[in-house]
Amino acid sequence: MTTAIHPSALAASPVEELVERATRARDALGDRAIVLGHHYQKDEVIRFADATGDSYRLARVGAESDAELIVFLGVYFMAEAADVLGGPDQTVVLPDLSAGCHLAECADIYTVRDAWDQMTAAIPGRRVIPITYMNSDAVLKAFVGEHGGLVCTSSNADRAFRWAYERGDAVFFFPDEHLGRNVGAALGIPPADPPVWDPRPAELGGIAPERLTDARLILWKGFCNVHTKFTVAQIEAARAEDPDVAVIVHPECPREVVVAADEAGSTDFIIRRCEELPAGSSAVIGTDANLVGRLAARHSDKRIRCLNESICPCVTMNRIDLPALTWAFERLAAGEIVNPVRVHPDVAHHARVALDRMLALG
Repeated sequence: MTTAIHPSALAASPVEELVERATRARDALGDRAIVLGHHYQKDEVIRFADATGDSYRLARVGAESDAELIVFLGVYFMAEAADVLGGPDQTVVLPDLSAGCHLAECADIYTVRDAWDQMTAAIPGRRVIPITYMNSDAVLKAFVGEHGGLVCTSSNADRAFRWAYERGDAVFFFPDEHLGRNVGAALGIPPADPPVWDPRPAELGGIAPERLTDARLILWKGFCNVHTKFTVAQIEAARAEDPDVAVIVHPECPREVVVAADEAGSTDFIIRRCEELPAGSSAVIGTDANLVGRLAARHSDKRIRCLNESICPCVTMNRIDLPALTWAFERLAAGEIVNPVRVHPDVAHHARVALDRMLALG
């Protein structure tokens, strides 16, 4: 990753001044730019988004636009996906290049390649299909593309797993252990069955060889540091306060939290369920606090709050702030391309293969 560039000189500027400057620069860019905002971004920057959504939807929106500049309010792997899907005349800009993702960083190409080589050598004759979560670097998307696998999101992971089982007898899923276990359980794989590959041990990820022989699902030891902060005790406390409360969580939460909740689903699922709840109802949501805050404001006729009200929003997801965005807008409006995110053509080719396989799932 390129060394981050951050507009520290603007950090002390008054909010009103930054909003005015950012608005003026954004207006100057006009149709040359499209601004894409992930659901978990701060209100202070999401207000400038032309489109909001999850990472894959936003990458497609950018690629389908006529804009030459795609300003991504998200994290690095999201900007990479936008570059992979974008056209040759489009440039993706990330206002702060230090905006990363803990979950995505739980797996890297070196440890995954090593795991793959050890795994396939240990179970010759088995057809293992690799699947990477959208929350992963472009090189990992390229890896699964080269090895007959595909990418998935939290909303289509079940379809991706079914696709893989039609072509092989085992799935190697990374980097999110919890999403993989929850999807596997929904497909009839007992939650205790999948071995978990830990990249730290030197041999077979710390897994006994006999466990790999019959495993239908092999998980990776990785997690989201936000969604793993939700607990069964928090759910019990919410129900004790309000027995009629609806508990809705993201499938990146640990298995026991998903089981204890009323419903689990992707970010889009959570947004839709909040819309469908009748007026006067209450819900606690197990996902990023920025999104939950916006849902609460949008549905003021309902009581919507975060399952863990003391949780901090994702630190790296919130690296893009108003000073960073103002600086990026002004530099772009002045004709300077700042913080471009570019994926090597060879990597982009194979990553596109994996993404296109996902798209074909429907």
